[in-house]
Amino acid sequence: MAGDNRGDLKLLAVALLVVALLLGALIVFFLPAAAPAVAALNEGMGLKAAVPWGFGLTVGLFVLLATVAGDGLLGELQFMLGSFFSFFLVLTLLIAWVF
Repeated sequence: MAGDNRGDLKLLAVALLVVALLLGALIVFFLPAAAPAVAALNEGMGLKAAVPWGFGLTVGLFVLLATVAGDGLLGELQFMLGSFFSFFLVLTLLIAWVF
């Protein structure tokens, strides 16, 4: 039985190595081709201007979620506080990138 697990681990290691090598090759070959697209998307609102919008959107979203949570608000508070920073970061970066 131990031999089966060892063979499965070797197969998994080989599969992960192949995936890592393919991902590395894709990055090496396609990253230079994506430079014009990235340059076109660089013009935007800017991070300083996106922070207040991201904060306002995050606070509004969490007020809405806390309102509809009902009795579960106290039980879900630690998850809401933990996810607040994730939402704030993601929304701010998306606003800065899109606009």
